[in-house]
Amino acid sequence: MTPSALIADDEPRLRDDLAEMLAGAWPELRIAALARNGREAVEQFERLRPDICFLDVHMPAMSGVEAARHIGRRAHLVFVTAFEQYAVQAFTHGALDYLVKPVEAERLLETVTRLKERLSSATPAAHTEELLRQIARHLQRGDRTPPLRWLRAQIGQALRLIPVERIDYLRADSKYTLVAWRNDEGKPGEAVISVPLKELLTQLDPDQFAQVHRSAIVNLGSISHVVRGENETADIHFKGRPQVLRASRRFNHLFKQM
Repeated sequence: MTPSALIADDEPRLRDDLAEMLAGAWPELRIAALARNGREAVEQFERLRPDICFLDVHMPAMSGVEAARHIGRRAHLVFVTAFEQYAVQAFTHGALDYLVKPVEAERLLETVTRLKERLSSATPAAHTEELLRQIARHLQRGDRTPPLRWLRAQIGQALRLIPVERIDYLRADSKYTLVAWRNDEGKPGEAVISVPLKELLTQLDPDQFAQVHRSAIVNLGSISHVVRGENETADIHFKGRPQVLRASRRFNHLFKQM
């Protein structure tokens, strides 16, 4: 039988993007429904009974975790989350799968491979109630590592402690990361550190910093304005700084109201 899936996300663009990526990675998969929140996901699941549910963790009305608890073992569950730590424990135990936003093609292929294996072997969906309870408790408490407050950078002969709120953006530069920041007088400067951009992303406050390209993270408070470009890209301009960063299509949804 043709496998079917439900995608639930309150961001229309992200729902459509995931559906498009799944069409390329798994042409045989039929997208049975697209839901805007957890409550709608549960209603659509009860009506259509898809084999797989891709659920955004954070949704209004009912979260993806709450929806997953209603669905239980009746479908294979995949969480889609901007915060990797919410699903790490479940994924490590092999009970649940998850994708981190923005979804990368290589990571999606790994998930598709696992789902195909489970479906072909008629492996029942994992018993996830306790893991879902744990994740729900983390969400309710806002249980995450305190965000990074300082970066240590060698500037000339001096070791400088850069407060993260003074950082305008970070950009991957070969094996290093370029830090564009401002001193006490607000004068822009740059420094290079050896911490990879991917590692920094997990330590920065997601309410203050956003990844806009595979190789760039920006401080949202430093943005002057955003100019939309061709192919759904966007050029990011900063306050008091001439440099312009390009946001790729995969991250353009961050500026839909700007």
